[in-house]
Amino acid sequence: MLQIGVLTLSDKGAQGQRADESGPVVRQMLTVLGQVAHMEMLPDELNAIVEKLKDWTDNAQLDLIVTTGGTGLTPRDVTPQATLQVVDYEVPGMAELMRSESLKKTPHAILSRAVVGVRQQTLIINLPGSPQAARENLSVLLPSLSHALAKLGGDPTDCA
Repeated sequence: MLQIGVLTLSDKGAQGQRADESGPVVRQMLTVLGQVAHMEMLPDELNAIVEKLKDWTDNAQLDLIVTTGGTGLTPRDVTPQATLQVVDYEVPGMAELMRSESLKKTPHAILSRAVVGVRQQTLIINLPGSPQAARENLSVLLPSLSHALAKLGGDPTDCA
């Protein structure tokens, strides 16, 4: 069974000033893939995010980490920078697909800096912090995630 982590990034949420709405939405959607073994909220602090992503990949050895929040343009939106610091390589097609599909709904989709990448055998996906946007973005990736995670896990069969 795949092991999954959901990490919400929100200054207000971490301070108890806002309830996490996107994390539970993402958690529910991911149950079709495996077990959400870790779910946490952190403030928008680059080093804390980097350390959590490393811990969940290197120590907990999660198969998939999905972040919510911190993908916009404000100075506190550092989730993409943190993700880029820890991944071995990017999976640009997934991030491009999320932006492309979101653009059909809002012109603001072009402001998303969400990235998708791999650290060791863990896929890390950045989603927006809005529950609706997180749901919409994750829904376009779900059809490919089982295959992607199987390949990362060592599945030797051809993709054709």
